[in-house]
Amino acid sequence: MAVGFRPPARPTWYRRLPAALQRVAAASDRVTSLPLGAGSALRDAVAGLPAALATGRPQDVEAVAQRIGNGICTSLRVPQVVVRVELRRPPTGRGELHGLYTPANGRGRDVIRVWMITAKRGHVVAYRTFLRTLLHEICHHLDYTYLHLRDSLHTQGFYQRESSLFHALGAGDVDSS
Repeated sequence: MAVGFRPPARPTWYRRLPAALQRVAAASDRVTSLPLGAGSALRDAVAGLPAALATGRPQDVEAVAQRIGNGICTSLRVPQVVVRVELRRPPTGRGELHGLYTPANGRGRDVIRVWMITAKRGHVVAYRTFLRTLLHEICHHLDYTYLHLRDSLHTQGFYQRESSLFHALGAGDVDSS
């Protein structure tokens, strides 16, 4: 280590965690990307998401979102997760809920819920917003099933993994107009 080198300071919330969760957060931060091999079927599913969202039908969006979830889980060799797409986002005290990951804890399969219509204005969410929310919830699933973390925390590493999935899918190249 170079003289005078200081590791980056941990955020305040991180320092307030119990020691066991600090270890989980540190383990999470050590993994900044995921080795996703996005084949043509997975990239095609991502490319089909804007058209599915444009229908305004949750069942159409859910079918595409499930294909994306299945493709990522298959590529990383982890158990599949059930993806549910629901209509209007539920309001929260600080805005609205975009997505929710619920681990099965030994009772069936893990479930991801993603909402496709904004709570306030009633508009279908934008393609990138929806996809990033889906990938965010998939990252929670991967924290448990791929990284085998005891908990899934919103660390810097978590957000870097989410971005790595987005870029591995070629999602930035999709025309969402």
